[in-house]
Amino acid sequence: MLEGLGQWPFMIAIFVVFFVFMIMPQRKRAREEKKFSESLKRGDRVITKSGLHGKVFELNEKDNSCVVETMAGKLKFDRSAISMEMSKKLNAPAVEKK
Repeated sequence: MLEGLGQWPFMIAIFVVFFVFMIMPQRKRAREEKKFSESLKRGDRVITKSGLHGKVFELNEKDNSCVVETMAGKLKFDRSAISMEMSKKLNAPAVEKK
């Protein structure tokens, strides 16, 4: 009976470490991506996850998509295809070097 109790603290510690280092960051990232896709507006410069650069031309709330205007024309993408990190870097103010 007491032999099995020695394993429980170890199992609980593994679960806590797994939760803190794996699950919590994924949840935070998912919330940030959702907030980013909801904050997209017409005229935003974006980069898709596949590397396509363009400007948001139209947003469709019904099917959660957006039309991105590129030099080659207009393409329709799902909002989840827009890269949050790359779009933030693209829209960040340029830092001047002296």
